[in-house]
Amino acid sequence: MNKRVIIPVLLICCLGVFCSCATTGATPSQTYFEAENSYKKLQDQPQKQKYRSYWLKCIQQFESVYAADKVGKWAAAGLFMSGKLYREMYGQSYKAADRNTAETIFRQVVREFPESAYRAKAEQELKAMGVKPSGDGKSARGKAELDLKRTGSRPADAGTAEKAARQYVKAESAYNALKAASGKHKYRTYWLDCIRKFEAVHDLDPEGPWAAAGLYMTAQTYRDLYSHSYKPSDRQAADDIFRRIVREYPSSDYRGRAEAALGNAPQVAKDTIRGLTSGATTSGEIVSSGATANGSGMATVTGIRYWSNPEYTRIVIDASRETGFQNNLLNKDPSQNKLHQRLYVDFANSRLGERIEKMIPIDDTLLKDVRAGQYTSDTVRVVVDIKSFENYNIFSLKNPFRIVIDVRGKAQSTASGDPSIPSIDWNTPNVSIARQLALGVRRIVIDPGHGGKDCGAPGAVRGIHEKHVVMEIAQKLAKKIRDEIGCEVFFTRHGDEYLTLEERTAIANTEKADLFISIHANASRNQNAYGIETYFLNLTTDNESIAVAARENATSEKNISELQTILNDLMRNAKVNESSRLATYVQGELCGGLAKKYPQINNKGVKQAPFYVLLGAQMPAILVETAFISNSRECRRLMDRKYQEKICDGIVQGIRRYIDDTRPTPFISTEATPGINP
Repeated sequence: MNKRVIIPVLLICCLGVFCSCATTGATPSQTYFEAENSYKKLQDQPQKQKYRSYWLKCIQQFESVYAADKVGKWAAAGLFMSGKLYREMYGQSYKAADRNTAETIFRQVVREFPESAYRAKAEQELKAMGVKPSGDGKSARGKAELDLKRTGSRPADAGTAEKAARQYVKAESAYNALKAASGKHKYRTYWLDCIRKFEAVHDLDPEGPWAAAGLYMTAQTYRDLYSHSYKPSDRQAADDIFRRIVREYPSSDYRGRAEAALGNAPQVAKDTIRGLTSGATTSGEIVSSGATANGSGMATVTGIRYWSNPEYTRIVIDASRETGFQNNLLNKDPSQNKLHQRLYVDFANSRLGERIEKMIPIDDTLLKDVRAGQYTSDTVRVVVDIKSFENYNIFSLKNPFRIVIDVRGKAQSTASGDPSIPSIDWNTPNVSIARQLALGVRRIVIDPGHGGKDCGAPGAVRGIHEKHVVMEIAQKLAKKIRDEIGCEVFFTRHGDEYLTLEERTAIANTEKADLFISIHANASRNQNAYGIETYFLNLTTDNESIAVAARENATSEKNISELQTILNDLMRNAKVNESSRLATYVQGELCGGLAKKYPQINNKGVKQAPFYVLLGAQMPAILVETAFISNSRECRRLMDRKYQEKICDGIVQGIRRYIDDTRPTPFISTEATPGINP
């Protein structure tokens, strides 16, 4: 049986694209040293260590050594290093799945390479983990076999137990693959598929040694699902199955684990995994959960980022998990040599990351610098030294948890700062406030959604992903805007690169954009869903809009509801009415133009929702869901160059109508106006 029980992750890699030895012609030793170099680089870059994707890339390189040389001298080395990296990743994530995988790999080294020097190393690792190398029943398979010894009997049909064992390996493989694919975490169907596989373990042999193991993992997978769905029914299903294990399998080791799960059920972290990311990460999936090795559950402030121009600065403070925070603005105090106003944010129950940059000079027209320190034993304080400002906002985002600080200065007399743009007579009665605010559209920032490790929604056509389609549309749109409207165009991303959602808005603000247009492709579990819709930032009670925002924000619908409670404060600086008008023109022209050429164009209308990518935008900003990439017909249309051109034509016409509507009334000199005395 041992020959069949190969680590699921390695099985996948043996079959997949990660076997770099086979695909590139490199020898196992060359592949090993390449993997070792990647590992050393990761060790020297602590900022990357909190992102799961970097760990998995190194792990996959070491796994490819084993896959290409299973009986050679390099196999044990590659296998051992993959286990070591899983264990080190567990030191960041504190996820039981990472620790369990490390344990399984080390056991495999001991079992398959008894003559190798790596056997002793693997045994040392297991000992350090508090596990007996010989196998003491701590792993899922070991516990099942221990249960078999304890009961002293095997089912009448020994082949049935063997089938259950094979089904468990299959289910565990699917589960580990899902845990590693963060982009799938937001889709319920993947979790339910794993649940059904573990349920089948029990159903194949309800009285056998694998039954309790299958049920336990069924409950655990429901718990994992609940951490993303926040549906009480998922949590209840998990608890019911744990109780069933206690009731029906009192002699199994899983009884104790089930009782612990019921009696010490942890509060589910609100900062669920992003990628939902493919990094949705997709959005990047952050490894650190904030739990510490001693279970203290303290958050770690891990980094500070900023973007700046003379009128605006955005600061983002990253933390390993959600925690309470408070902020305050302090006045100058020359008596204590405090020559600037200071804005501080205190993170409760937190510690300062060991390698965080504690002093970051900004030195723009608004801010002097930003500083971070351990204020008390359990409080981290981040201080922003202010030169001057008009107003500021502070808000939190999740998945991963971070605090965003937007500081604004006094705006120039024109939107672009270009003195050649005519000024407006603010006292002219015929110039409405809306028109007074519309100082002309000269610069547009286009945001192609997703990118890099965040692939966005998968297409109905195999191999097609949202990030590629929207980039093609964005490039065509930029050309049409430049050629037909004559505006400057900037991109948030220029290639297949990953950007955080708050970074995209910061780019639009620092570039002093007059319009911000984020391009996306919609998706739904219902493959028959289709249509076009355009969003602007606002509160919403519409469940469908909340679901779309949750997907694009790479977070849960519960987090969207919580976000709306703080949105009122943020809306003071958002140009809601102008954004709504821009969305209306774009949606109308987009659907109207496509309907002339293509059948079955579904105008789903203009909607509003709290999208992270639109939060803090200082210009009219919209998010266009160009079509449903999950729908077979619309996915094929999105891949078609002519269809992409028509989408761009509609958006350009919508922008043109918005510009015509909001262009300020020209100031007419009294010298040229009959009947008016100078």
